[in-house]
Amino acid sequence: MPLQALCDLKGISWEYDSFARTIVLNKNSHRINLMVGESLALVDESPVRLKEPVDIYQGAVVVPYKFKEQVIDVLFRDTSSRQAQITSLSKIKRIVLDAGHGGEDPGAVGRSGLREKDVTLDIVKRLSKILKAEGVEVITTRSSDKFIPLASRVDITNRSGADLFLSVHVNANRVRSLNGCEVYYIAPNADDSKRALNAAKNAALNIDSSCFADSSLNTKAIVWDMIYTNSRAESIELANSICKIVDRNSDTRVLGIKSARFYVLKGARIPAVLVEVAFLSNTSEERMLKNNYSRQKIAENIAAGVNDYAQELVLAEAR
Repeated sequence: MPLQALCDLKGISWEYDSFARTIVLNKNSHRINLMVGESLALVDESPVRLKEPVDIYQGAVVVPYKFKEQVIDVLFRDTSSRQAQITSLSKIKRIVLDAGHGGEDPGAVGRSGLREKDVTLDIVKRLSKILKAEGVEVITTRSSDKFIPLASRVDITNRSGADLFLSVHVNANRVRSLNGCEVYYIAPNADDSKRALNAAKNAALNIDSSCFADSSLNTKAIVWDMIYTNSRAESIELANSICKIVDRNSDTRVLGIKSARFYVLKGARIPAVLVEVAFLSNTSEERMLKNNYSRQKIAENIAAGVNDYAQELVLAEAR
């Protein structure tokens, strides 16, 4: 996973020396030293052997998933910031599922004519069925081949009272050899202050009014800023869980967790991720996406990722 995403999640400051290819992580009194290409980390000056080396992928420093579990989660298990970053949910009760594109907007189109809008709708229908069977209430932004503007998708999400937003897409690239799955969360450089002020003006806070010393716009904006910060952390956790399950349960290459300023992610006021399940521009993956079994497997892996995320919330509550 990208080191930046992990540091955003845990509130860790970090510095990367591109010449020496060394990374230093700092939080409270803890210090972690890493080096690109090396599988040895210094954690508070004690050597820790990682299962895989630190690497560079598409210009970003990436660390193995196990680094989070092996080092970060252990080192910061009992910190108050960890508790501040998790929600009090013990169960995911309602999810908004968003099938990308639709109607006059076909999305990406493969060489054989397979359209992204048809693939995403089919996967969302399968995913919806799985989640409903597990007792989760599902709201979909579209249930047929219909064009739904991005603003309307955001509005549906924010009026839903849901716990999570999950958008399903299929990738495409001029480099047809590219393949794999990647999951996006809202970019750290998105202006949370601007988003918070807009929410304070236009959205109701589901918080007992007695919690406020005053109900000024400034106070509400501060609360919304805290909500957005927490939602980004939870989005990273959800993205991590989905990638982990896909990597474990399928032969699909996992490109990892990435950040972006997609409209539906920026507009959502709840934890939100966008899953690019495969590349329609890749002949092999286009052929895979035509297969009902493969679409079902994709839906099952995403559902399992949501379950893994929910279990992490339960474990966090118990600590």
